[in-house]
Amino acid sequence: MGRYRLTARLGEGGMGTVYLGVSPGARRVAVKVVREELAQDPSFRRRFAREVDAVRRVGGFHTAPVVDAGTDDARPWLVTEYIPGPSLHEVLRSHGALPATTVRTLALGLAEALEGIHACGIIHRDLKPSNVVVSDAGPRVIDFGIARAADGTALTRTDFVVGTRGFLAPEQLTGGPLTPAVDAYAFGMVLCHAGGAAPFPEGTVLEEALRTLPADLSAVVGDCLRQDPAGRPTPAEILQRLSRSGEKAPGDWLPGAVRTLVARHQAATVPAPGA
Repeated sequence: MGRYRLTARLGEGGMGTVYLGVSPGARRVAVKVVREELAQDPSFRRRFAREVDAVRRVGGFHTAPVVDAGTDDARPWLVTEYIPGPSLHEVLRSHGALPATTVRTLALGLAEALEGIHACGIIHRDLKPSNVVVSDAGPRVIDFGIARAADGTALTRTDFVVGTRGFLAPEQLTGGPLTPAVDAYAFGMVLCHAGGAAPFPEGTVLEEALRTLPADLSAVVGDCLRQDPAGRPTPAEILQRLSRSGEKAPGDWLPGAVRTLVARHQAATVPAPGA
């Protein structure tokens, strides 16, 4: 795809298929190739090109930078840095709820990622455990901003909502104005899942469910899950509040079982000599 050699299939989503690729300089990359039916929609292609231009400006420690794209190709594609590691979804499926120190580091990393994304005028719209990669150095947010490119196409489909139910803010479900506050709501839900507070059984009182989280995290998450988007904190406010708690994130943020899972992902994607 372009000048990138595809070596393995990493996954598939509503926008297309993601492959592990190798650059001409032998660097591993993630290559997302748009689905054929979307590629044939001229309005989608224009939106996709605009979003690629926007996400290329996003930097920071906790995202996967965009390094290349082919927006004019028959099947548009996007290349990002490849982060070796499982998704948070995979971690939670195999390990279960994470310890408080890990959830705290996750919260700080996700808030810092959203701060950088929002600073570029981008709303993620689909923050969820499968869009968070767990790496040695901390969490990395992927697929930021690209969900918006599908909006016009999505609206032609019956009952289609951009995003993932269970992580959507109320205004995303009711057709209200979308602001960066939708990402704050999703951030809160991601932490609920990571800390074992979610999914919520029917009839659960939110304040009771959040007691499984440390007190300062519980307060922040509770504010993120407010029905009124105006009452949700910004990423900068989240960072300030968690920094005031005085507890520092550990250098080794992963429990042993999860670190082993990360190491397996790293080993599985090391190219063979001469490959």
